Amino acid sequence: MFARLVRAAIPTQRRVAVEASASPWWRTAVVYQVYLRSFADGNGDGIGDLSGLRSRLPYLAWLGVDALWINPHYPSGGADGGYDVVDYRAVDPDYGDVTDVEDLVTEARRLGLRVVLDVVPNHTSDRHPWFRAALADPASPEAARYHFAPPSDEPPNNWQSLFGGPAWSRTPDGRWYLHLFAPQQPDLNWRDPAVAADFEKTLRFWLDRGVSGFRVDVAYGLFKDAGLRDNPGAYSPTLFGHGPEQAMTWNQPEVHDVWRRWRSICDEYPDTMLVGEVCLADLEQVALYSRPDELHQSFSFRLLKSPWSAEAFAEGVQGALDAFGAVDAPVSWVLGNHDKDRLVTRFGGGSVGAARARAAALLLLALPGSAYVYAGDELGLPQALVPDEAKRDPIFLRSGGARAGRDGCRVPLPWNASPNVGFSAEGAADPWLPIPSGWAEHAVSRQTWDDGSMLKLYRRALALRAEHPALGSGAATVSTRGDVLTLRCTGEGRTVRCVVNMGGGTVLVRSAGTVLLSSAPQAHSPGRSLALPPDSAVWLAED
Repeated sequence: MFARLVRAAIPTQRRVAVEASASPWWRTAVVYQVYLRSFADGNGDGIGDLSGLRSRLPYLAWLGVDALWINPHYPSGGADGGYDVVDYRAVDPDYGDVTDVEDLVTEARRLGLRVVLDVVPNHTSDRHPWFRAALADPASPEAARYHFAPPSDEPPNNWQSLFGGPAWSRTPDGRWYLHLFAPQQPDLNWRDPAVAADFEKTLRFWLDRGVSGFRVDVAYGLFKDAGLRDNPGAYSPTLFGHGPEQAMTWNQPEVHDVWRRWRSICDEYPDTMLVGEVCLADLEQVALYSRPDELHQSFSFRLLKSPWSAEAFAEGVQGALDAFGAVDAPVSWVLGNHDKDRLVTRFGGGSVGAARARAAALLLLALPGSAYVYAGDELGLPQALVPDEAKRDPIFLRSGGARAGRDGCRVPLPWNASPNVGFSAEGAADPWLPIPSGWAEHAVSRQTWDDGSMLKLYRRALALRAEHPALGSGAATVSTRGDVLTLRCTGEGRTVRCVVNMGGGTVLVRSAGTVLLSSAPQAHSPGRSLALPPDSAVWLAED
């Protein structure tokens, strides 16, 4: 029933096929991130898949996003949520097959949506044919495609895995091999030309099937220090990303040549793009990945990692605008993804966290550039509590439970109030991660009919963003006054102010103009001032 409702609600202009845009679509697109395993189960095995995703495309068109990015769909060893790839030019049987990808792209384009795939060039699965050949014969060509060191009592250097413990493990014959993530994810040696050549085949394989681009995993990695020298500092999570303490493992200068080559390949396929995961502390270094001849975009994670404060958010916004502006690139804004706790929980949990997540959504969707929305954030999902015995994340497993891991933000989406919350049909296998008690309270079916819901707020905001040239494009300035952040956006002679009250008390905001949208329904206007409640935001169109 909901699918019929959604199809009826899709505006006519969203039903036409995607056409090449005069201005590159990716510069201002709203991209919806689909964690495929948890989105929708089409065949009843408890695992989200491509047919399930295809059945929900009308929902994404109704919501008003421009594109969807799908987390890895490839055959995988299953050690890290699909990021340990066995075959880059195939589809894991859990998700479907290559024809399902082609059908998904065709249907998405019919609804006015583009499809972006995830590509994982830093490492493979230890089950990849290359790595198996390298284990069998140290002198094989495949062995040169990874980082091996001869047998010795100690690892070759002090490098640490991001998932905990040393970044080196032994092979059965005593050699050491490098894995900056899990042991099941051996790092590729990009100094071997065979690696680059194979990935170029992978890009063309999927571009030939109509995808609109790729999100590039660990785009700041690939090359390592040629001498495998020690890092000057041990790995420790920092607020905004890797810095000089990891100088030998990340951000090597040679990596930029890879993106220049990939950019030239995308240039052969009009209207396609590359967006890179670049987790560096220095925003100016992040922006360099988006120079005109490299990746089209690189994520700005500053807001995703900032505390709830006007000063911190203003610094994150201004820093990104300055850094990316210096290379004439749009900013790709991120508030949530599959690696971080859910917004509502990060911002305090409960009603406070929900109010802040609503306000943050208006800020995100007002900012100039592209916006990436993680599936379920439009529903206001909190971080789910997953029992230890059900967790799958290698961060949890490798730390012996000391680190909670990322399973809590990957629990299947709630679509309705049925026992499996509409993720699977009734009578299907249990979902791959357990559904929390009360999860149906956040279901799409309930929020669709609630004018005050988070879902309806996102849909209104996305519709307004599409209508107003000042939102998502044009020029922007950011300022703070106490706990109030103001973003002033101007485009085609029109101006919209996004005012966010990040403090604990109601503030009066000058309200010359029209209130387009407020995250707090109780916001009201006494005279020429607007009473803005705590942890809320408003869009004001200046007359």
